Amino acid sequence: MEIGTGPHGPGVLVIEPMGNAGRFLVEAAERLGVRLYAATHQDVHDDYPQWLRAALAGLCATDLTDTPKALADMEAFCRQHAVVGVAPCFELFTPLAALLAERLGLPGNDPRLARAARNKVLMGEAFATAGIPAPRWAVAHDGAEAHRVALERELGWPLVVKPAEQGGSWGVSVIEGPDQLAEAVRAARQYTHARPHGLELDARALIQEYVPGAEYSCDTVVADGVAYPLPVVAKDTTRGRYRIETGHTCPSGLPAPLVRKVQHIAARAALAVGVRNGIAHTEVKIPPDSDTPYVIETGARLPGDNLCEVVEAATGVSEAVAHLQAVLGLLPDTVPSRTDAVSIRFLLPERGGVLRRAVLAHLPGTHGEVHLRPGAVVPEPTDSMCRIGHVVARAQTPDAARALAGRAAARSRVEVG
Repeated sequence: MEIGTGPHGPGVLVIEPMGNAGRFLVEAAERLGVRLYAATHQDVHDDYPQWLRAALAGLCATDLTDTPKALADMEAFCRQHAVVGVAPCFELFTPLAALLAERLGLPGNDPRLARAARNKVLMGEAFATAGIPAPRWAVAHDGAEAHRVALERELGWPLVVKPAEQGGSWGVSVIEGPDQLAEAVRAARQYTHARPHGLELDARALIQEYVPGAEYSCDTVVADGVAYPLPVVAKDTTRGRYRIETGHTCPSGLPAPLVRKVQHIAARAALAVGVRNGIAHTEVKIPPDSDTPYVIETGARLPGDNLCEVVEAATGVSEAVAHLQAVLGLLPDTVPSRTDAVSIRFLLPERGGVLRRAVLAHLPGTHGEVHLRPGAVVPEPTDSMCRIGHVVARAQTPDAARALAGRAAARSRVEVG
């Protein structure tokens, strides 16, 4: 069967729609009249929530960790079901999506560069080749090697130690001195396979120069190699060894010239890792008394952390709609239709344990969601998996939205025993 438009709107195969961005893709597909199919493992699909299973037009059950088999299975499925777009959703499978799109002759990312969007070692090399401002870095397999390369490359202190392949702040440490280095490398190298698919990961540790300053993110939609920048979002994190995102605010509140600089460097980062038809989420830091954004990392996927909701509430732009438009070969709709300010704050525990109670404060201009039920095990607050819920606030200015979200979060109650 030739690939074409099916009888009920164009079909898009999403390679693993689980996770925070999946529900935004489902909403976007409904708006655009797109049929969504999923490619995943059968056992992973069996654990999908009912709303996600009900939203899918069909399932391509395969082994995503076996690239030749997955490509053959997905190609046959796409031809059978008249699929005209391939959308990566799970970061670790973005290279697989690029290979499939090329195989089918559909809009996609450059498969020769796509792994750089998931592997931070290759990403660092791609940024250096493109001349993108980024922290200096080195690779290590143990504490002794990490200490040696940190000295040789004069990376200084503090240092950031992170896995070469992983997300969600898992295994990431900010350390103040050499006595903490061996433990940090062990923590970064503990992830040898990604859950729940069992994909083998690059288990090397990345030793990265620490860039001080405020943190921001900026997403970029790319269609046929042309970058369309989205708003810059301010990010808040915990301090200390483990830096967990505690909230985001859109717009960022930065001066317009600096916003344009961040958008420009984020677009360059997306293109450097091969994004040609899709979306990229880029994180940057801007040192004090500087107007140079340093790219920390980028991923060829929709953002997590409910940022799709935050950006759309503030600007009227649906990142998920724009993403689907790009993979379908259409011009993405990225023009803002409103100028509100929106902030999200996550509820974090002081320690791990069992959740006893979670009660959100309901203030005018806010809404929220509890992620866990009483009795659920709450991990130690070392990465984003420990979040218990979130609150979202809308106001006229970024400062007002951030303050309102902060008050709602402070008045919410979380008890972990």
